[in-house]
Amino acid sequence: QVQLLESGGDLVQAGGSLRLSCAVSGVTGVINVMGWYRQAPGQQRELVAAITSGGTSNYADFVKGRFTISRDKNTVTLLMNSLKPEDTAVYYCNAEGRRLFGSPFNSWGQGTQVTVSS
Repeated sequence: QVQLLESGGDLVQAGGSLRLSCAVSGVTGVINVMGWYRQAPGQQRELVAAITSGGTSNYADFVKGRFTISRDKNTVTLLMNSLKPEDTAVYYCNAEGRRLFGSPFNSWGQGTQVTVSS
């Protein structure tokens, strides 16, 4: 089974930085896209950034210029700079792809808490 483990969430002051990492294991096939989502209390889960197997990155408008996503094999990293209180949320790692014999998968980590104080 596909498993994702996030790490790096912490409490930081506004303007600070954090680096989130996600390690994916158990993939017997191909990962097409890896990404980060976040969910704040009372809000919908939203895309933060994603990166394809070809290295193409996409970012939500609210993090452009501040966050950077990168990938090394089955590990995806999100560097977050200039953090704002509104960035406070649980951040979830996601991996999408296809198993060895063609069935798709879309797996999530358990989340890591990011709290930005003012």
